[in-house]
Amino acid sequence: MSSYVTDSLIAEDIEQYLALHERKSLMRFITCGSVDDGKSTLIGRLLYDTKMIFEDQLAGLEADSKAMGTQGQELDFALLVDGLAAEREQGITIDVAYRFFATEKRKFIVADTPGHEQYTRNMVTGASTADLAVILIDARQGVLTQTRRHSYLVQLLGIRNVVLAVNKMDLVGWSEARFREIVADYQAFADLIGIKSFTAIPISGLKGDNIASLSAASPWYQGPALLSHLEEAPLHESRMEERPFRMAVQWVNRPNLNFRGFTGLVSSGQARPGDGLRVLPSGKTTRLKEIPGMGGSAALARAGQSVTLTFEDEIDCSRGDVIVASDAPCEVADQFEATLVWMGEAEMLPGRPYLLKLGTQVVTATVTAPKYEVNVNTLEHLASKTLSLNAIGVVNLSTDRAIAFESFEDNPALGGFILIDRMSNATVAAGMIRFALRRSQNIHWQALDVDREAHAALKNQRPKVVWFTGLSGSGKSTIANLVEKKLHALGKHTFLLDGDNIRHGLNRDLGFTDADRVENIRRVGEVAKLMTDAGLIVLTAFISPFRAERRMVRELMAPGEFLEVWVSTPLEVAEARDVKGLYKKARSGQLKNFTGIDSPYEPPETPELVVDTVTLSAEEAADRVVAALLGAAER
Repeated sequence: MSSYVTDSLIAEDIEQYLALHERKSLMRFITCGSVDDGKSTLIGRLLYDTKMIFEDQLAGLEADSKAMGTQGQELDFALLVDGLAAEREQGITIDVAYRFFATEKRKFIVADTPGHEQYTRNMVTGASTADLAVILIDARQGVLTQTRRHSYLVQLLGIRNVVLAVNKMDLVGWSEARFREIVADYQAFADLIGIKSFTAIPISGLKGDNIASLSAASPWYQGPALLSHLEEAPLHESRMEERPFRMAVQWVNRPNLNFRGFTGLVSSGQARPGDGLRVLPSGKTTRLKEIPGMGGSAALARAGQSVTLTFEDEIDCSRGDVIVASDAPCEVADQFEATLVWMGEAEMLPGRPYLLKLGTQVVTATVTAPKYEVNVNTLEHLASKTLSLNAIGVVNLSTDRAIAFESFEDNPALGGFILIDRMSNATVAAGMIRFALRRSQNIHWQALDVDREAHAALKNQRPKVVWFTGLSGSGKSTIANLVEKKLHALGKHTFLLDGDNIRHGLNRDLGFTDADRVENIRRVGEVAKLMTDAGLIVLTAFISPFRAERRMVRELMAPGEFLEVWVSTPLEVAEARDVKGLYKKARSGQLKNFTGIDSPYEPPETPELVVDTVTLSAEEAADRVVAALLGAAER
């Protein structure tokens, strides 16, 4: 047979193989449980039993197993998954490892998630897209704290298919009594946290018992082997097909003037040409005209498909909008109760604005202090003012505009979100919307006939906020007071908000923790905005140590109305002045959370004006501010 014929047959076989796999459904699942319950070993065994290991990998595994000093077995399957050096050295999983394998019936992507509590955020990342969770328990240890913690997270993240894999049964002599005892203990906890059902399977990941096929070692077990169960378990997409149609718009497809389509992933339901559709949050309605594709128009768009839709009417629709069934729309709101899993190294600061990304919608959101923090180990509700790394809490959050959503339990795609730090662009939390707050539906903007332009025109000036920031003792209040006197003499209508004065009234309930400082500036920013609505030039003198909050206030104002003045005084100079004796108290430990000593100050990166009070007198600095302010007003 010629090489050409051979190559053609090989190519044909490959094409048939790829076509076969393309038609298979895909399941994503996670393995989780306590440290050393055998998660990585189980995944390695699945890869081995489904023949997803190449010969060179197998040879490498044999060499690695010998190098790691594995005792009593030929292969250490965990080494197939634990790729980090630290993981191999410690014998634990740290990062989330994803592996692919396939059987005759289905394709799989499995995430090996960390067992240790300090890597909870990694586990949440792996579970966020899973259809099923395999929770491992060491038959010798039974239900442990981390078993409870991961089971709670699995339930919290909406994973409905749960497998309880009681591992290392060979080390307890395949005792049916021990297996039944563990299942009963887990059942009691599952009932407590709301896991309605689970499938319990006795296994040995090391030996391969009840993994790919049923083992003679457990004749008393009549259920399925693990792999058989994974092949038959329902997928998330099949459940979502039964719900009303939802599609978040990812891209407006406009190749030419004759075509305008809206592309995205259908998260739930089905839609056919002629079906009524509604675009949220605007609420505009139309009908589905066509579902165009590479092979021609499709008759149906269903959950799990990425499609392009065209409308019968020319209505406004763009990225971030959500297309829904017109007769069964989802809710639209701007205030919610949500569960947060905090993933940031720095603790959550209530009142600080974060970016909230839900599907293709991106808005600014602020979070209140937690209603409570959940002790996952005991399920207690704990009082807390913030959330630290790996903490879980229930909070209220508000967004700067209304968004389309569903509860996470009903539709994870429209109820699950992440919070992003606006300064570092790092993801700091994963969240699940529980429901919209009733007040979000009952509060509306009242139209006023005398608006901010009318107020400003009456005063013959343009509203402004002059925001003085700097260390305590830098001279902010002194300069702000002089600036107001000069503006008053020029006939300008002003008001000075001073940090100390505000804390005697509006903010007297706040301390000096980072969270309280954030709330202090949030309140002052809202007051300053109201005063600009009245047409005033507002002067503020606050340390305001964090860039995020200064940026938040800037964004409350109209473009050009915010003038940031950095009173740039070195710490040693400000401390030498120590007019109020605060630095002395801070150095002696009598005053905690003092900016510059044991609390950070983040200097402005691009202020409109910098005044150096070492080289300038307060009078000279005030003149520069007035000149900059009046110059900006003329522009």
